[in-house]
Amino acid sequence: MAKCSICGKGVVFGQSVSHSHRRTNRAWKPNIRKVKAVVNGTHKTVSVCSRCLRSGKIERA
Repeated sequence: MAKCSICGKGVVFGQSVSHSHRRTNRAWKPNIRKVKAVVNGTHKTVSVCSRCLRSGKIERA
């Protein structure tokens, strides 16, 4: 599942628009990483987006 367990960032849907203005469905997926982190004093594997990892919102185990 492409969803960050910290900030809740997930898949966003929209449309690609070509030069001739034809529209097709597409999805923007967040950069999700599975990392081992300390959650409530225990080590767990959580799905976290790269922005939360970079900003230090989670402590890695």
